[in-house]
Amino acid sequence: MKVKEAFFLALLTAGAFLVRGYHPYMDDAAFYVPAVKKAIDPTLYPRSAEFFESHARLTLFPNLVARIARLLHLPLDYVLLLLQAACMFLFVFACWKLGCVCFELPEARWCAAAVVAATLTVPVAGTALFLFDSCLNPRCFSAFAAVFAVAAALGRRYAVAAAWLAGAALIHPLMPVYGAFFILLLVWNRARENGQAVVAGTPAPSMAPAVLAPQRISFDPPTEAYHQAALRHDFHYVVKWEWYEWIGIFAPVALFLWFYRIARSRRLENVALLCRTLVPYVLLSFAAALVLDIPARFEALARFQPMRSLYLAYVVMFVLVGGMLGQFVLKRSVGRWLLLFVPLCAGLSAYQAYSFPATPYYEWPWSANPNQWVQAFNWIRQNTPRDAYFALDPLHMELPGEDVHGFRAIAERGMLADIVKDSGAVSMFPGLAGAWWEQVSAQKDWRKFQAADFTRLRSSYGVDWAVLQQPGVAGMSCPYENAAVRVCRVN
Repeated sequence: MKVKEAFFLALLTAGAFLVRGYHPYMDDAAFYVPAVKKAIDPTLYPRSAEFFESHARLTLFPNLVARIARLLHLPLDYVLLLLQAACMFLFVFACWKLGCVCFELPEARWCAAAVVAATLTVPVAGTALFLFDSCLNPRCFSAFAAVFAVAAALGRRYAVAAAWLAGAALIHPLMPVYGAFFILLLVWNRARENGQAVVAGTPAPSMAPAVLAPQRISFDPPTEAYHQAALRHDFHYVVKWEWYEWIGIFAPVALFLWFYRIARSRRLENVALLCRTLVPYVLLSFAAALVLDIPARFEALARFQPMRSLYLAYVVMFVLVGGMLGQFVLKRSVGRWLLLFVPLCAGLSAYQAYSFPATPYYEWPWSANPNQWVQAFNWIRQNTPRDAYFALDPLHMELPGEDVHGFRAIAERGMLADIVKDSGAVSMFPGLAGAWWEQVSAQKDWRKFQAADFTRLRSSYGVDWAVLQQPGVAGMSCPYENAAVRVCRVN
């Protein structure tokens, strides 16, 4: 990569960051940031840490981020921002690199990277994934590694592709499996196209993410507790997707078939090979999802999420869309580029702002956050004992104004299991189901709770603090309150 190319990639990354927004403690940060903080300070989260440590123990991500924070001697907030920007740069770089392998014209290559940079907020069908997350997590690392691996495989550098996937597996043990499956299919297709002999009896590549899971694979019917957690995660089960989410499966297949015809006629060999690989890749993943989804006894196996293979398909799809637009439509016309990217970026930014109305578009570490739930969580971190144990509405992350901010990530305190994110830990790790269901059941009818109910939680679980929506509960001492919430002691 030359200096000029690095400069333009940095500009694209800056633009992508502006369109994507930045929310370091939202959504999946509820799993991973507490794990990082506990790696830095093991005295944090003395209770209920298992609901985020279940994810953390399968990845080097928490220890890696903690080590970088120590090396840089920077507050974690700034380290998260720097690593998010670095991962985004590498992701855009990887997509440009893939565009270079597929297209010869510079405008096609740069348009491939630009389209990806502009569409980071696009959801991937019904998988609950986006093209790139707004908070740092292991997928940010596995995303660029998978694209680099595909670009290397297209260039017949299979050892390099394997190295990228192996490195990604240390950070995210599941997502690189989809990349390996795709590259195996690509190699298979290339061998068949070139007329190379295939060893007799060698099966076609199949997706087997289960091999990476360290826990025992059970084919027993799931427990009722696990079933209740699974109900919160329809995206694991393709048969429960909405009709428009199914379009997100088959519309890309139709697009790949169309691009394949164009590539064959224009002698874009690598584009043709990608499209010829992507079609069976998506369809085989869909078939695997059906096998795991339909039999009720396989409910617990759906956590391996074959449809999340769509993530790589979508990234490659947007690279191909951008490359095709750059080569055949936009070319070197500044007006056409502006006509495409200005409304595209503006529309996606407006939707992102609409999705989180009570939160700034960029939650910078140096600026005060006006979100009143975040302000309460910050007060808790600064004014309550480190071993304080909290109870919150089990659905608090879905309440208006909360905007899916992670309590543990911001407040650095333990809490009873919630329904929104902790059920996700249960859906991936069935061994947590019993403890999760017990704690969630103890908080049933939360909005009808009186002071005696909180005393019961204290007696059963040691809860000594609660975060309540206004107007709170009569008879409780609340040393902090704002217009949205109260932070109250449980006596």
